[in-house]
Amino acid sequence: MKTLIIYTSHHGCTENAAQMLQKQLKGDIIVVNLNANSNPKLGEADRIILGGSIHAGSIQGKMKRFCDKNKKALLSKPLGLFLCCMYEGETAEEQFNNAFPESLRTHAHAHGLFGGAFDFSKMNFFERKIIEKIAKTKENVSTFDESALSTFAQKF
Repeated sequence: MKTLIIYTSHHGCTENAAQMLQKQLKGDIIVVNLNANSNPKLGEADRIILGGSIHAGSIQGKMKRFCDKNKKALLSKPLGLFLCCMYEGETAEEQFNNAFPESLRTHAHAHGLFGGAFDFSKMNFFERKIIEKIAKTKENVSTFDESALSTFAQKF
């Protein structure tokens, strides 16, 4: 079984999640970063996982456009959706619902909220200042939840 994991990542948290999923899933697993390959071959995959992260309150534009452009193909295969974000609970659920179209969320066999990370070494000056103000921290922070990722992999 061939699984395609397609993701967008700005500071590496979602990339890390995609690589961890690749190790936990069985079969032929191909990981594609939309920033490097904006047109992965969906027809060659038996199932697909999409993942992104939240910046300034929404998922990366590349992932939104990819979902819109490929909705029909994505709805024709088993699908998993995951999101890396710093919020938990209702706020994280709201961000997830805003990140992916309802038709994909309804169709997906597995949903995952894996937490997130602030890595100041990977941020530009502007990003650091925004995080310092909003999150009230100047330190690297990680809420990444490996058990949530493992549960997602088992369910998928």
